Amino acid sequence: MKQITISEAEYRDRVYACWLGKNIGGTLGAPTEGKKEVLHLTYYDPMPSESAANDDLDLQLVWLKMLQERGINPRLQDFADYWMKHLFPYPWDEYGFCQRNLQRGLRPPISGCFENDFIDQMGSPIRSEIWACVAPGDPQLAAVMAWKDAVLDHAGGEGVCGEMFWAAVESAAFVISDPITLIRIGLGMIPIWSHISRAIHSAVWCHENNIPWEEARNRILARFGHNHPCHAPQNHGFTIIGWLYGKDYGDRLCKAVNCGYDTDCTGATLGSLLGILGGTKSIPKEWSNPVGEGIVLHKFTQNLDAPKTVGELTDQTIEIGKQVLSRRSKVSGLGESTTVHANVIHTCTRNEDARALWTRDMEAATVPVSEGIEVTLHYHGEPVIRPRLPKVLSVTVERNEERIPTHARIEFPADWHVKPLESSEVEMAYEVFADQVEDSNTLKARVEIGGKNHEADFLILGPNAGKDWQPARGVPTCPKCGARIEACLCPK
Repeated sequence: MKQITISEAEYRDRVYACWLGKNIGGTLGAPTEGKKEVLHLTYYDPMPSESAANDDLDLQLVWLKMLQERGINPRLQDFADYWMKHLFPYPWDEYGFCQRNLQRGLRPPISGCFENDFIDQMGSPIRSEIWACVAPGDPQLAAVMAWKDAVLDHAGGEGVCGEMFWAAVESAAFVISDPITLIRIGLGMIPIWSHISRAIHSAVWCHENNIPWEEARNRILARFGHNHPCHAPQNHGFTIIGWLYGKDYGDRLCKAVNCGYDTDCTGATLGSLLGILGGTKSIPKEWSNPVGEGIVLHKFTQNLDAPKTVGELTDQTIEIGKQVLSRRSKVSGLGESTTVHANVIHTCTRNEDARALWTRDMEAATVPVSEGIEVTLHYHGEPVIRPRLPKVLSVTVERNEERIPTHARIEFPADWHVKPLESSEVEMAYEVFADQVEDSNTLKARVEIGGKNHEADFLILGPNAGKDWQPARGVPTCPKCGARIEACLCPK
């Protein structure tokens, strides 16, 4: 018997309020995104007539479609496939470099960090709600699902920590209401040395020691501030400030947004969390009526048959959530009434699966070869081989996300010099050397599992990789439509 039961009526109400709150907070913060001064909002300015288009929500609509079509335990490759299918025009920072890497053949997690200066930004923490809503009351499962999402474009960075943190907090918020307890649960899913963890600790400390909210904001900026408005640590501190210092629903959202910087993201994340915590009854009509129920997609979200309203999105989310709770969650389920056992906090603080992800190799590419079996090429550095410089590569195989012994070998170009290295039964390693290297090279990994042979192709780049990459700059964009130059949306 599962330890946590959530009534279907309560589940539906909180999921609806989550998505409604996402639209409210994002719409409040959208007009001031990027402003770095203290703001003084007390309500929408300007007054909206509908919700603002927001990538914070759109990317989660793509993941919902993926869950519907690929199943409730998606692989890294599934995330890559759906990004390339629906999100290819997005040019902004980590999004643009993710698509650039995917388009030339690199696969996650290396797709999320190679040449990407923006792995510490907000692009992944803002899409945590889908994992919380399909795994309510199971924060560790929500955090594990969020990790797969985040490494697609933030591998090795603070963005991964942020998405895991919020997914866990929001999942636990279905059954726990105390803010500090929820924050502690979220922090348990991420390393204590991450700057996001430290920024959140700082915001909590300031609140508990009666530091005024504007001074708390300034202290966070003094220690964790960054020139880029979307840098994740400072914005996480601001969201916590809004949550803890605010007097009521509107004041909480406004305080988060009034800290400035990535205001649509801080507002949208807090709006979602407050919706989960209080349900629809906690959202004043003066805040919900102006945005309505409609979902407005960003023009860079392509070819997506998305829900048209918050109600439709709620129905589709719950349909997936029922599958996740019945087949993947060991602690939470649905029933006629909500029953939370006395030891719920202990259950929600379990983090062994989340902690195991902190040590995963980000300098690697993972490709599925059959149901439940994935092959990973470890680049041991950047995915580049340069003439006359030795390079170590290795291969591991997982079945159902656990490493297994196997016989594996890599097929290299004929003119490369290859030296097999001593390896364990679960990892085959090679040292390779080449006098000349092409700009793009395919390596074929062959593995034998249970008497069956499997193949996986991997890309390794040549010496010209990175020559057109500019530090601290995004990918090239069309000056008219703003999309990635390779995915221009202008009329032909």
